[in-house]
Amino acid sequence: MKRFALGTILVFTASAACADMASPPDMPKAAAVPAKPVVTKLFSGTTTALGQQIRLPEGAAEVTVLSYEIPPGAVLPVHKHPHPRYAYVLAGRLKVTTGDGIKSFEYGPGDFIVEMLDAWHSGQTVGRETVRLLVIDQGPPGTANTILK
Repeated sequence: MKRFALGTILVFTASAACADMASPPDMPKAAAVPAKPVVTKLFSGTTTALGQQIRLPEGAAEVTVLSYEIPPGAVLPVHKHPHPRYAYVLAGRLKVTTGDGIKSFEYGPGDFIVEMLDAWHSGQTVGRETVRLLVIDQGPPGTANTILK
């Protein structure tokens, strides 16, 4: 899988001006200045980690957001995803290997992964830290996006 710094997710940050809340009653209050959102494009791409064209499900689609915690020493079973899956690495290191064992990719905190489509692969933690992932699936409503071999 290609290594991406962060990902297709745009991060929106905004802060509220709270200066008047912190002023003692006998002091004049500062005029509140509305905060402006900051939008930073972190990633844009059209292919998966294997270079496959990203394709969206036809018809109605369901977006599912999952949190994964993969403990040190864990090995994920060989599996594949029939629909788009994206992952953002929050913590730890994850090694992903293709089902034929020819290619492997390592990801760490801050990496964004556009997972392989319909390609067998497995994953395992690297090191002593739990891997924490934010995973986003997109597929037909009510369908699983992980198929075990």
